[in-house]
Amino acid sequence: MSERSIPAETAVILAPAFKALGDPVRLRLMSMIASAPGGEICVCDLTPAFDLSGPTISHHLKTLREAGLVTAERRRTWVYYRARPGIVRQLATLLSIEPSTDV
Repeated sequence: MSERSIPAETAVILAPAFKALGDPVRLRLMSMIASAPGGEICVCDLTPAFDLSGPTISHHLKTLREAGLVTAERRRTWVYYRARPGIVRQLATLLSIEPSTDV
């Protein structure tokens, strides 16, 4: 077994996040949220980037929330989204590849 393999408990936690990111719309939404200036973005700035209805975008955002990838905060009529740095860091660490000494 590799030193880099993840424990079963971690796999259970991260699997829903990877499943949620398996959709191109959700992957784009996550990218937009994670790279937003100031660390957050309003749903009003996300929706126009897609040729989809508001309810469809809301469904995708709900999936990202349920997977633990983002948090949401309602401010008056708008909802603002932030990436959850802990899980994003875990995903990035899992996906990073260290150079091999085998050539």
